[in-house]
Amino acid sequence: MGVLGRATTLRAVQPPIAKQIPHAWTRPTGPADDPWAWLRDKDDPDTIAYLEAENRWSDAWFAEHAELVDTLFGEIRSRVQETDLWAPVRKDDWWYVGRTEEGSSYPIHCRGRSADTATEHVLLDENAEAEAEGHDYFAINTFDVNPQHTLLAWSSDTDGSEQYTMRFRDLATGTDLADELEGTTWGGSAWSSDGRTLFYVTADEQMRPSCVWRHTLGTPQSDDVKVYEEDDERFYVYIDLTRSGEWIVIDTASKISTEVRLIPADRPDAEPVLVRGREADLEYSLDHWGDCWVVLTNLDATDFRVMTAPLDRPAEWTELAPHVAGHRITSVEPFADHLVLHEWADAQPRLRVLFRDGGERVLHVSDEPHDVELESNPEWRATTVRYTMQSLTRPASVYEEDVRTGDRTLLKQTPAPGIDLGQYTAERLWATAADGTAVPVDIVRHRDTRADGTAPTLVYGYGSYEASTPPWFSVARFSLLDRGHVWALVHPRGGGELGREWYLQGRLEHKRNTFTDTIACVEHLVNTGWSHPRKVAIRGGSAGGLLVGACITMRPELFRAAVAEVPFVDAVTTMSDPSIPLTVTEWEEWGDPRDEPMASYMLSYSPYDQTVATDYPALFITAGLNDPRVSYHEPAKWIAKLRAVRTNVAMLMMRCEMDAGHGGPSGRYEVWRDEARVLAFVLTELA
Repeated sequence: MGVLGRATTLRAVQPPIAKQIPHAWTRPTGPADDPWAWLRDKDDPDTIAYLEAENRWSDAWFAEHAELVDTLFGEIRSRVQETDLWAPVRKDDWWYVGRTEEGSSYPIHCRGRSADTATEHVLLDENAEAEAEGHDYFAINTFDVNPQHTLLAWSSDTDGSEQYTMRFRDLATGTDLADELEGTTWGGSAWSSDGRTLFYVTADEQMRPSCVWRHTLGTPQSDDVKVYEEDDERFYVYIDLTRSGEWIVIDTASKISTEVRLIPADRPDAEPVLVRGREADLEYSLDHWGDCWVVLTNLDATDFRVMTAPLDRPAEWTELAPHVAGHRITSVEPFADHLVLHEWADAQPRLRVLFRDGGERVLHVSDEPHDVELESNPEWRATTVRYTMQSLTRPASVYEEDVRTGDRTLLKQTPAPGIDLGQYTAERLWATAADGTAVPVDIVRHRDTRADGTAPTLVYGYGSYEASTPPWFSVARFSLLDRGHVWALVHPRGGGELGREWYLQGRLEHKRNTFTDTIACVEHLVNTGWSHPRKVAIRGGSAGGLLVGACITMRPELFRAAVAEVPFVDAVTTMSDPSIPLTVTEWEEWGDPRDEPMASYMLSYSPYDQTVATDYPALFITAGLNDPRVSYHEPAKWIAKLRAVRTNVAMLMMRCEMDAGHGGPSGRYEVWRDEARVLAFVLTELA
């Protein structure tokens, strides 16, 4: 994508006006005019011309604000230690580590025989691979070393389409074998015990991970054996190897139902054995715990409980850890002598250890809003657990803790040069939704920023798929905080922060709660003085982009600016078309608008349909031409309609990445510059 010279101004470029071609969708709610439906055709030269015209318009705006963008990019870069080393991880007799180098966009993966020599042997230099591919976009998916530590299965994507090419690297020579697997996807991988067979996943035409294949090294992909294929379009397929290394697990899951199949890792040719057939609203996952299976399930347990089963009868479950309402157990990680549970309690993530003797302990990490996640813990017989903790005011820190004694060692804290962390403070607030529900919102600010009604505020939200959004540390965010802004993270219903019921009350026929909860949080920030009433911006991506679109169409006067990244905004049209990638699998999240009552309900909040003749906040939209999750045409149609019907002249622009997908650019320097553009837009519009 070309960037205009700095001498170019907005006066030299006109905002593009998309042509209108009459088109009407047939819906249960009546015919729906959509004169921009033609933008769905990626092969139409007019579509590409329009996207490029939008890019020229946004380039012109950023050219006029180039000094601010450069300043912000410099601030972000100055807060990163560009040459850095991750905490080495031991697996058997090897220590594995990643490192970064100043000036290089991607990590370098290494190993050695000790923690001190972990960088001795380079396994994969992503920079060299990206350069060899010759593409602007480069992303690694699979990175899986076989049990003998002699081969690395790795896969890469060069256009953001999430279609990966799998290769196999001989770690003794550093060269790739002749084996090459095309069209693999993000559904996982698993090695057989002898390290000569790899299981992998491919997707169907709708980009749904649907098939598990078995590849024997030294044979062509055409000879690979289809191990399992899922025909139900509501279900995704995933595959993994248990930490014990003894079992290959095939998980098949929809939004509301799962089933598991097992293959012994030492008998890769064996037929998968079904554990328990799928049932509506029954979810379970299964892992190997030495002399038994450990099962995480919602069977008679809304927020899940932990059970065990005999090795020879994996469908016979006995309770180990009971259900606690509102305390959502999200995962169970088995080790030889204990289990580590990741769960959400009181809208905060935490880790809990269960021992074989019936004892347990919770790992306390922080009193302020925070995130805690398990790190890589590949050793089956480990007596310690590694985890990462971060907060709005504390960089990601890797700890290793003795599960019995609680003795804790800080292995690595991500450096944040130039930041005096003591100058910032974070806290949790609670807003009251229209129906009286208390909704958590976390804020961070500079200590000098007061609740006197003068601060500009950027609100961030997601609120879908039961995805809990913990507070995270961002070096870029300090460019806002140092300029007197408040940054707020909302936790509306539709996420999982307060248990499964929190999710259910923001899904399907309750989806509007996600948006009204967010609006209530914004009103609370204004009413309590944390935000100037005319200086609120809102930001979100993907389903969070839907949140942004719904909020600004419901209450446009509440926001001065908005950033909608790869936004899912044409909800009714997309969910009415089963031919669009992933639509069928999404019906259990959003509903099927081809019938009532979901047709009317989804129409009531779909941002594209609800865009009418009124004043809207300044808006920066992003898209990816190769995005398989939210097609570029949704944001493209939305901005075209906004330009045609809105009644004000606030800044309205879209930037479409022509060589990337859902996640935007891939290299870290491009990611930082991308973030600098977003911050420049927010700062300018809230000034």
